[in-house]
Amino acid sequence: MFSASGDHNERPVWTAGRLSGVDSSDVISLPELAESWRAEHPDLAVHDPGGPGECLVRSGELLIRSDGVPVAVDRLRRWVDRVDATAEPGFVRIRLRAGEHPVRIAADSGLDVAPNHVHVGSPIMIGTARPLPAPADAPPPPPDETWPVTVAVLDTGLDPHPWFADRSWFAAVPEVLDADGRPGQDRQAGHGTFVTGVLVRHAPGVQVRPRRVLSSLGLTDDLTVARGLRAVRGADVVLLTAGCHTADDRCPPVLRHEVGRLDGVVVAAAGNGGTSRPVWPAALPEVVAVGADAAFSNHGPWVDAIAPGVDVTSSFVWLTAGGRRRGAEGRGAEGREYGCARWSGTSFAAPRVAADLARLLHEGVSQADAVDAVRRAGIERAVSAQAVTG
Repeated sequence: MFSASGDHNERPVWTAGRLSGVDSSDVISLPELAESWRAEHPDLAVHDPGGPGECLVRSGELLIRSDGVPVAVDRLRRWVDRVDATAEPGFVRIRLRAGEHPVRIAADSGLDVAPNHVHVGSPIMIGTARPLPAPADAPPPPPDETWPVTVAVLDTGLDPHPWFADRSWFAAVPEVLDADGRPGQDRQAGHGTFVTGVLVRHAPGVQVRPRRVLSSLGLTDDLTVARGLRAVRGADVVLLTAGCHTADDRCPPVLRHEVGRLDGVVVAAAGNGGTSRPVWPAALPEVVAVGADAAFSNHGPWVDAIAPGVDVTSSFVWLTAGGRRRGAEGRGAEGREYGCARWSGTSFAAPRVAADLARLLHEGVSQADAVDAVRRAGIERAVSAQAVTG
């Protein structure tokens, strides 16, 4: 597995500037980011801001297995406001009274209970001059093939881009392009369509099962991801492009549980914080964690492979107010236009590795041997990248 130097407790560095020679004024702290996101997500809370356990959680929420609720409610009754009625996906959400701290209560409970961690998607990154997608000339479309290999893409959705709208497997999960009401396209709108394009370019015969778990603003949480994982059981490969840190650097129980119940292989982006701190669920041993060949990529012994992640070109859907963009391939519904873009991040390295895995499965390689092969290839890419950078 790809290993790089660095303290396991180092914090991510969030900036839109280049990594080399970054001015301290360009660095944005997680609390500052959270504050900017609270207009759309008022329940965000930062645990241990600036410390080794820094992470983002839903304020006032705990998750616990359904069968553990009676004991948990009895032991935590002084802090519990209510228990949500829904039991999906085998976990329930406990709502705490106002002002109670979920990370502290979970740590002191002695129970297998955890906060509902918030996962952050691709556009927040370091080391790239283009944190948002830029228009690009379209490469040739992928050939229309059909393989008996299914890849579930858990992301922001999938729009009817010309690259795959007419394929037999296509089922639209329309992208939300402007959820916040502010001028312009949301920062992660179109991400799922872009990720799917990378996958299909390199594995044109895969059958894609899209599932929306990530908002157009780039955020999700443990419970939403767990529900998505449960919904795509049976897929040969499951692709995730967001992840979270935790206060104790251990995987949230709900994610560990649902990943362990899958028959297919999970491929997950390692994240873009330039840190060796584990990101979940990517850092689980049974998950293939994918970094990018760039300084912004997370790294460490838990990262299994690296792949191209800078200025990747793929399918994209643009929010338009009239007129056409250069290189656009066609109009969709009112205010949508399809074309291609360039984007950077481990989100776009991960589908490349998922495509390699799908191709091996299509060729008849066993699941275990296919995983070993992509991990060996990841080691070779990592060694090559380290040799180039010195």
